[in-house]
Amino acid sequence: MAAPGDAPPPVVYTMENKPIVTCAGDQSLFTSVYPTLSLQLPREPMEWRRSYGRAPKMIHLESSFVQFKEELLPREGNKALLTFPFLHIYWTECCDTEVYKATVKDDLTKWQNVLRAHSSVDWLIVVIENDAKKRNKTNILPRASIADKIRNDFCNKQSDRCVVLSDPLKDSSRTQESWNAFLTKLRTLLLMSFTKNLGRFEDDMRAVREKRTEPGWSFCEYFMLQEELAFVFEMLQQFEDALVQYDELDALFSQYVLNFGAGDGANWLAFFCQPVRSWSGLALRKPIDMDKRELVRRREASLLDLRSYLFSRQCTLLLFLQRPWEVAQRALGLLHSCVQELRLLEVSVPPGALDCWVFLSCLEVLQRLEGCCDRAQLDANVAHTVGLWSYATEKLKSLGHLCGLVSEEGPDSEDLNRTVDLLAGLGTERPETANTAQSPYKKLKEALSSVEAFQKHYLDLAQASMDMYSSIGRTRSAKLVGKDLAEFHMRKRSPQKAELYLQAALKSYVAEGWALPVTHTRRQLAACQKLLGQLEDYLQTSSLLASDGHLTEDERRYFCQEVVSCAQRPPDSPGRRILLPLESFAQLRELSFRPAGGAVHVGGTLAVDVTLSSRMPAPVPLEQLGLRLHFSAARGPAQPRTSSPSPCPPPLAARGGSPAPELHAVLERSPSDGDGALASAGIICRNVHLLLRAPEPAPGPDAPTRLVLEDGPHALHREGLTLQPGDNLVSFQTQAAEPGTYTLRQLWASLGPVCFLLPRLPPPAQYDVYSQEPQLHVEPLADSLLAGIPQRVRFTVTTGHYTVKQGDSLQLSNVDAMLVLWDADRRASVYSSDREKTSDTTLRVQASDRVTSIGLPAAPAYHVIEFELDVLSLPSAPAASESIGEAARPPWTTQDAQGAEPRMATTDHKVSIDCPWSIYSTVIALTFSMPFRTTHALLSAGTRKYVQVCVQNLSDLDFRLSESCLLDTEGSADLRLVPLHTQALQRLHSRQTLFFVWELLWGRPPPPALQCRFSLGFTPDAQERAPVALRPYTYDFRLEGFFTLYTVCAEIRPPPGAEHCRTGALCSLEVAVTRLSDLLEADRDEALAQGQEQLPTRLLYEVVDNSSNWAVCGKSSGVFAMPVAARATHRVRMEVMPLFAGCLPLPDVRLFKYLPHHSVHSAQPDADSWIENDGVSVDRPADEDSGSVRSRGSAHPAGSGEHRGLPMPRLQALPPGQVFQASAGRQVLVLPSGDDHVLEVSVT
Repeated sequence: MAAPGDAPPPVVYTMENKPIVTCAGDQSLFTSVYPTLSLQLPREPMEWRRSYGRAPKMIHLESSFVQFKEELLPREGNKALLTFPFLHIYWTECCDTEVYKATVKDDLTKWQNVLRAHSSVDWLIVVIENDAKKRNKTNILPRASIADKIRNDFCNKQSDRCVVLSDPLKDSSRTQESWNAFLTKLRTLLLMSFTKNLGRFEDDMRAVREKRTEPGWSFCEYFMLQEELAFVFEMLQQFEDALVQYDELDALFSQYVLNFGAGDGANWLAFFCQPVRSWSGLALRKPIDMDKRELVRRREASLLDLRSYLFSRQCTLLLFLQRPWEVAQRALGLLHSCVQELRLLEVSVPPGALDCWVFLSCLEVLQRLEGCCDRAQLDANVAHTVGLWSYATEKLKSLGHLCGLVSEEGPDSEDLNRTVDLLAGLGTERPETANTAQSPYKKLKEALSSVEAFQKHYLDLAQASMDMYSSIGRTRSAKLVGKDLAEFHMRKRSPQKAELYLQAALKSYVAEGWALPVTHTRRQLAACQKLLGQLEDYLQTSSLLASDGHLTEDERRYFCQEVVSCAQRPPDSPGRRILLPLESFAQLRELSFRPAGGAVHVGGTLAVDVTLSSRMPAPVPLEQLGLRLHFSAARGPAQPRTSSPSPCPPPLAARGGSPAPELHAVLERSPSDGDGALASAGIICRNVHLLLRAPEPAPGPDAPTRLVLEDGPHALHREGLTLQPGDNLVSFQTQAAEPGTYTLRQLWASLGPVCFLLPRLPPPAQYDVYSQEPQLHVEPLADSLLAGIPQRVRFTVTTGHYTVKQGDSLQLSNVDAMLVLWDADRRASVYSSDREKTSDTTLRVQASDRVTSIGLPAAPAYHVIEFELDVLSLPSAPAASESIGEAARPPWTTQDAQGAEPRMATTDHKVSIDCPWSIYSTVIALTFSMPFRTTHALLSAGTRKYVQVCVQNLSDLDFRLSESCLLDTEGSADLRLVPLHTQALQRLHSRQTLFFVWELLWGRPPPPALQCRFSLGFTPDAQERAPVALRPYTYDFRLEGFFTLYTVCAEIRPPPGAEHCRTGALCSLEVAVTRLSDLLEADRDEALAQGQEQLPTRLLYEVVDNSSNWAVCGKSSGVFAMPVAARATHRVRMEVMPLFAGCLPLPDVRLFKYLPHHSVHSAQPDADSWIENDGVSVDRPADEDSGSVRSRGSAHPAGSGEHRGLPMPRLQALPPGQVFQASAGRQVLVLPSGDDHVLEVSVT
C-alpha cells in the first residue's frame, strides 16, 4: 500500500494489486484519516450488477490510495487496467470563506480541469468539518456554507459528488453517521467506475478478438489484453471469473493449433514454432512467473513457455478456489495435449527433451499439491493424482531407454553425450526450489546420473503407481504398469521377478477377454519361462501362441516348432508324462456315432466319428489319438434308445448362468390430489447388484489346472496320425461285447511324453450296447380301422437276441367277429438294425377253423421282420332303444348337446398270438369303428304308418350302397313293409346322410310291438371290386304302439257376427278327441278293467302355445272319460285371444293317459277325490308350458308339494304313433284391430 505523498511505485503484477484511487488537495488531512478509511472500506460487501445478464455478486472493495498526479491519468491507447485510476478524490478542511476563495477554489478548478482534459468523470470532493477550528474562527460562515459553495461552484448537476465528513477522528454518533454516508458513497462510486470501465474494456477486448482473422492480428497482444481483465477480476477476488479468462485463452490457442494441423494456419503461430531449447518443466511456486510473461509479451515465448505460464496462472486461481484436484486433472490433460501440439506444429524437439519436460512437470504438480494439502487429503484423492505418477514413470522409463540406463551392458559414450545434452537443457535450478532436497530437478538429475540411481527411482515410481492404481480399483492399469516392470526385469536378466507380474497381468486379461493384450503378455511370458527352464509351462504357453491368430504366420510356426522339438526330446525321468490342455492344441468340433442312434447290439460294430480342428499352423505328427470310455453295466433287460445324443456337441467354452432380473413396478401418487392420482410409474430391479457385478474370472487355458489321464480297460485309439491344420475327421471302430452304457469321458493326443488332454467332453456323449428280448407289434396302417371292409395292419417282429429259424411261425387264434385275409403274393421283409433290407420272401399263411398260422422267414438276431395282412370286422350297429321317442331323433341333428360332431361307435377284438420264442401267448387288441350311424323314426298320416331309417356316414370314405331291406324278424303274416324309396345303387359321401322309407300295411289288428331289422350292402367307392364278399350292414330296432288310437282335431271360430278373427278379440277354440277303434290287446291296462267291467279311458288334455301367438282364457287343461268304442268323440270348448295379426298356427293339444294311484294301503282315498270340476294338478317339465300365456282366471298347474304325503294320480305319455294331430299345419287368418296405430304381423 503506497503511502500518500510518495512517488507511485512501478506496477508489479502481484496478488497485492488493488484498484487505484488518487487523492488531491490536503495530503496531511488524508494521511490522518487513511488508517480508518483503509479499515472501514472493505468491511461491508456491495452487490455488483454486471451487463449481459450476468448474475450479480457480492464483493468487498479495497483500494490503493495514491497522490494525484497528471501522469497517472490514462492516455490514449493505454489498456492497462491495473494502472488505471478508477476514482479521484479531493480532500479539503477549509472552513474560512476567504481561504476558500483565495486558494481552495482555484486548486479545485485546476484539479477538475485536468480531469476534464483526460475525460475522467469519476471524482469526489470530501469536505472535513472540524468543530475545534470553527470555534477559533469568529468570522466564519454559517454551518456547511463551504460545502454549499463547493456544490454551487463545482457540483451544479451532481450535488452528491460533494460529501461532508464531520470530525472523522472523534468517536461519536455524529462522526459514525458521517463515516457511513461517506463510505457508502465511496463504494457506490467505485463500483460504478468499475462497471463502466470494465464494460468499456470488455467491449474493446471483444473488438480486438473479432479481428483475429485479419493478417496483422497477434495472439500475444490479445493474450496480454485479456489477462489484464483477469488481473482485475483477481484484484476484486473474483477468482472464478479470472479463471474463465485464462480458460478462454487456452481454448482459443488450442483451436488455432488444431486448425494449423488441418491446414488452416495463422501467421502468428510462427512465433511458437521455434525449436525447443529449454525444457525445465512447469513452474508453479510463484503466483506470476514474470519472466515467462515478459517472453510472451515480447513474442519470444516458445510453445512450452506459453503453456507453462498459462497453466501456472490457472493453477494459482484453482488453488485460491480450493480446487487442488482439478489442478491434477488439468495438468495431465495439458501434458498430453502439449505433446500433440508440438507434433502438429512440427516443432523441433531434441530427443528426450519432451520426456524431461513431462517428467519435471508431473513431479512439480505433485509437489505443489503436497504443499497445499495434508497427507490424509492426498491419500483420499489418489484417483486424481495417480495419472501423473504413471505418466512420470512412463517418461522416466523412456529416458532410461534413451540414455542406455536399462540395457544390461549400461550406457555407452553416445548415451552419455545424450544425457549431458538433456541435463544442459534443464538449465539451472530455480531459486524457489534450490533449497528443496527432493525437488524435481534434483530427482531427474540424480536418476540420469547412474544405472543404480535410475533403477532405484524407476522402481519407486512404478511401485507407487501400482499401489495407487490397486487402491482405487483400477486393476487393469496396475497390471499394465506391472508389465512394464516385467519388461524392465527381463532386460536386467531377472526373469523370476518378471514372471510374477506377467502371470498376474495375463490372468486379468484372460478373465476380461482382452485378446491382443493376452497375446502380447503370453509372448513375454514364454520368453520368461524359457529362461527359467519351466518346460511344462513353456510348452503350454507355446501351444497357445501357436494357435493364436493375432500373431503372424512365421511367429506361429516358430512356437509350433518349439512344441514339436520339446516333445521329441527324451524326458528327464523315464515314464514321465507332461499333461497339457487339449484346447490349446486342437478343438473338438463334432462327435457322432454310426449307427446314428448311438445304440448297437451285442456283437455289432459301432463307429465313433470325431472331427478335430487342429489349431496349429503346420502338420503335427501324433503318436496316438484316443478316447477314454467309462462303462456302466446294464440293469435289467437292455433296450435300444429311441433318441440319440446330439451328434454335434457345442464348442468347448465356459458355461455360466446369471440370475434373472427381479423387476417390480414403482407407482408414485400425487399427495396433493385427494383421489391419489397417479403421478409417475416406473420399474426397478431389486437385484441389480447381482446383475451388474463383475463376472467371476473363469479359469483360462493358462490357469494351472490339475489334469489327470484316467486309466481303465475301455478305450478307443488310433496311432500314427498326422493332424493337418483345420478340420480332421478321425474314425474309431469298436465291436460291442458287453451290454451296458459306454460314456466318452476323455480325449487325448500324445506327442512323445507330451499329452494334450480334454478331461471332459461337453456334453457327455455315450452309446449303448444292448441285449434285446424278441418283440411283436401289430399296428394299423390307417389312423383308425373301419368295420365291414378289409383293413390292413402291419406285423413287426423284432428278433432281439433270438434267431428265427426256418419253420418258425406265429399262431393266431381266430375270432368269430373278425376275419384274417391274405393273398398269395404277400411278402415278408427282413431288415437289419440300421434299417437296411437283407431279404424279401413270400409270406406263408395257413388257416383252419380255430387257428391261422403265419410262417416267418429265417432271420438272424437283432433284425426286424415286417409283413402286412388284411383284417375284416363284421359290421353291425348297436341295438336301438325300445322307445320310439328316443330312436326317433331327427338325423340332421346328430350333434351332441355341446355341438360336437357325433363319434363312430367302436368295438374291440382281442387276438391271442403264440410266438416261437415264448411259451406265453401275446394278446393284442384291435379297435374297429363303425362307419355309419343309424336312427329310425315312425311317421303317421291318419291311420297310415311309415317307418323311416336314416343312415349317416361318419367316416372319411365314400361308399356305394345297395340292397337296402327292412324285415319283421318275428314274421307276422298279415304285416307287410312296402318300400317307398328307390332300390338302385346309391353313393353315400363322407359326412352325408341318406333316408329310407317303408309303409306299414296290415290286414287285421296289428300286434302290440314290431321287431325290425334293417340291412344294407356297402362297398368303398374307391374300390372297383371287393377282394372278398362283404357282409351287409345290419341295424335292429323295435316299434311299440305304432297304431293310431286317437285323432285330435282343433278349430278356431271368430266371434259371432264376425267373418275373421281380430287381435284382442275372444275367439272360440273347439277341440275334438276321437277314438278310432274298440278295445285292443295292446290298449289294456289296469285303468280299463275293474273286475269284469269295461271302464272308460281317463285322458288329460292340455292346450299350450309355445309360439306365444294365443292367450288361452279359462281352463287350458282337464280330465275327461273316453268310452272304449270306435268313433267315440269328446269335445272341449274354450276361449282364446290372438295376440298378433297374420296367419297364425293353432295351439298345440297334448293328450296324456290319466292313471289312478296304486298303493298297498287300502285305506288310501280314491284318486278321484283329488279332482274337482275336472281340474287336476299335474307335474310336468317346465318347458312344456313356458310359451303359453294364461289369463288371470286360468288354472295354473300346482306342484305336488301342495299335497305332500297324499296319494296323487299319475300321467302316462301316449306313444307318438297312437295320437294323430289332424290340425297340425293348419293356420287361422287374424286381422288387426281397427284402432291400432302400430300394426304387428306374425309371419310363420
